[in-house]
Amino acid sequence: MGYKKYMGYKEYNFDGLVGMSHHYGGHSFGNVASSSNIAAVSNPKQAALQGLAKAKALADAGLDNGLWGQGILPPQERPFLPVLRGLGFGGSDANVIEQSAKYYPQIFAKCCSAASMWTANAATVSPSLDSLDGKLHFTPANLVAMYHRSVEHEVTGRVLKRIFANDAHFCHHDALPQNMLYGDEGAANHTRFYSDINMQGVEFFVYGAAAYPDSDDAVKPEKYPARQSFEASSIIARNHQLSANKTVFAQQHPDAIDAGVFHNDVIAVGHGNFMMCHEMAFLDKHKVYAELEDALGEKLFICEISNDDLPIEDVVSSYLFNSQVIGNVRDGMSIVAPEESANNPKVQAVIGKIIAANGPVNAVRYFDVKQSMQNGGGPACLRLRVLMNDAEVSAVNANVFLDDGLYGQLVDWVNAHYRDRLVIADMADVAFYNECCVALDALTKILKIGDVYDFQR
Repeated sequence: MGYKKYMGYKEYNFDGLVGMSHHYGGHSFGNVASSSNIAAVSNPKQAALQGLAKAKALADAGLDNGLWGQGILPPQERPFLPVLRGLGFGGSDANVIEQSAKYYPQIFAKCCSAASMWTANAATVSPSLDSLDGKLHFTPANLVAMYHRSVEHEVTGRVLKRIFANDAHFCHHDALPQNMLYGDEGAANHTRFYSDINMQGVEFFVYGAAAYPDSDDAVKPEKYPARQSFEASSIIARNHQLSANKTVFAQQHPDAIDAGVFHNDVIAVGHGNFMMCHEMAFLDKHKVYAELEDALGEKLFICEISNDDLPIEDVVSSYLFNSQVIGNVRDGMSIVAPEESANNPKVQAVIGKIIAANGPVNAVRYFDVKQSMQNGGGPACLRLRVLMNDAEVSAVNANVFLDDGLYGQLVDWVNAHYRDRLVIADMADVAFYNECCVALDALTKILKIGDVYDFQR
């Protein structure tokens, strides 16, 4: 059934709702922004509203041109009591929270992380156009490199199974084993290129290092961990039944990882037949470019940014490459960037050159996602791309496609349940946990996804 042409395909960007426990815990080693803002006071309400505003603006634009759609994924239950109970804390919910926060504050804080809002790490998704069985495939990321994220995949899997619940159209895989040999960070290290949105595309997997390198000359980062392994990427490609001649693997440059580029989407972004990347994005970059063009079967518009034009430090601080690219070659593409990019003269010069080059990209749009940026995630981190045809869209019965009605409901929900000031100590009170449970229970009814949280089961 796979590898055929179907009309009516459209890319849906599923943005993650920022959770009520959004705080600056500095949990992500190797993420410079996350580490730099540790212990700052956060504003969960503002963060959630910023994310919703960005999603709604893109939903409206997609509705106007018919080129893309917008979906919403829910946050996770935090503090995550099942994990704390598994670590030996017992008794009432209040006792579990009080004792873990008092005696193991760092572990408690990690179990309060709202990082699931960065749904680019939620899963790897392969559309039915690319898979041999003609189904849309999902693999939740195990996120094993960072403890605070390694506890997400079970709930992520439940949510995806509830939203994409029709076995005739969707295939769900378990997360890979919880071992760094199979470290998987999801779509943040995965891109799909295509020349025609209704035809089979090229799936591009970027890994940090191989757990079992096939050469004595193999290199890996020295300062920070390589979160994505080659083995994980190759397993996912096999499970998703991808064609070998339409699948490309590349190693991220280890020097970039050591400079704070913890995911490929911090140093490269691709869409359609366009890729914008830094010269330090890939090891053996010219071989990578050639393999991508060969698999695509036509010219790939590659906009490589030099380190002279944009030093790696500015790459990390501006998150230019963590922009979204939307649109197509025929109608023109736009870069959706964080405001931080607008405030960096070097980034502005780079964007000016891209637009002046008369390539696919002809516009840029900036969004205020500061609350997310301060924790180390830009616009592209907040969304998971899912390419669907008309039949697959019709098979989704959950209320997750963002329109005026759902947007209004979600804004009201945020305003009713979120705090506008939060530090880690606030979450050590069981009242905060109870607030979260009430809010998430209401959210599952709005989204019509059923009981996906542990406290509901």
